[in-house]
Amino acid sequence: MIRRFANPLKSNSFFLFGARGTGKSTLLKSLFKNEKAFWVDLLIPEQEDLYSRRPQELLERLEELQDVRWVIIDEIQKIPRLLDVVHSLIEGRGLKFAMTGSSARKLKRGSANLLAGRAFVNNLFPFCHFELGEQFDLGEALSHGTLPGLLRLKTAEEKRAFLHAYALVYLKEEIWAEHVIRKMEPFRNFLEVAAQGNGEPVNHAKIARDVSTNDNNVRGYYQILEDTLLGFLLEPYHASIRKRQTRAPKFYFFDLGVKRALDRTLHVPMLPGTYEYGKAFEHFIILELLRWSHYRQNDFRFSYLRTRDDLEIDLVIERPGRPVALVEIKSTDRVGDDDVKVLARLSGGFKESESFCLSRDPHPKRIQGVRALPWKAGIASVLG
Repeated sequence: MIRRFANPLKSNSFFLFGARGTGKSTLLKSLFKNEKAFWVDLLIPEQEDLYSRRPQELLERLEELQDVRWVIIDEIQKIPRLLDVVHSLIEGRGLKFAMTGSSARKLKRGSANLLAGRAFVNNLFPFCHFELGEQFDLGEALSHGTLPGLLRLKTAEEKRAFLHAYALVYLKEEIWAEHVIRKMEPFRNFLEVAAQGNGEPVNHAKIARDVSTNDNNVRGYYQILEDTLLGFLLEPYHASIRKRQTRAPKFYFFDLGVKRALDRTLHVPMLPGTYEYGKAFEHFIILELLRWSHYRQNDFRFSYLRTRDDLEIDLVIERPGRPVALVEIKSTDRVGDDDVKVLARLSGGFKESESFCLSRDPHPKRIQGVRALPWKAGIASVLG
């Protein structure tokens, strides 16, 4: 079994949030294999119906199980009212709860009882390269992503089928079945357009025209993707928090394979030297940095920088107590002056910073003051 770097503390109740298929249930089964625990799986229709009708059923069942110390609830967002019962059991009996969720939307929209700090919050993502170890393959990660369900599949055809099915399940179960939107077709079109624009500044008005809806709906659609943990916004950098909003954020999907399923490019080969390969490699490195940073709980802030004359730094990482890290991502296997010239030019505008170029070049170098590092070593240096 692959060891996950998510490490929820068992000294306290906790939430474990993550998109569908990231391995939340598998991780909890591993964590609690030697514990006497009571399990509730709200993905099972009978259990969802039971606890939805009578949330107090949970309290009543646990009254007869005095030797239970842990209660595990899968997909807690399906019945936010259960959190009131959870709260009372934590306070009254000292029980501990491990609760998974693939969406924060119902919890946020329903003003659910989030236990006021009584439960720590953790996130789980698709596999990182350092979790997979020798099983990691960069070409596979760029082509199909790193969802755990892919590991049991052998052929590219099987992996494409898995990812297409994943996208359809998301549409059906996370969106349509929960009545999040009124009309499916504009949102379905939006998903493809959003995937095509992955990693580019978001233009709500243009996307609204492309999918025949309005700006407000497009903003709502992006919020749905964030709430259901299928992606995140990367804000533009500015030293003033107020001015961070003056330029458009970029949106990134949480997994490369899902992104390629949504924009219908799973059959397009990932060939080094192509534009598509370069964009995928940049997306991959950003995901790796964000995931590892989250697991390490180092409270770094990520953004990107684009100047008025369209010079860009892929990532600006504010690291408390350390210089700002400026990161350029290149898919080349031989880094040269042209790859670092923008970074070298713009770094002078920061009072204190370190500049990095992460690439497939296996040889560490220092070019124009920029540390050009193989991507694995570069990730460790940036976050270490």
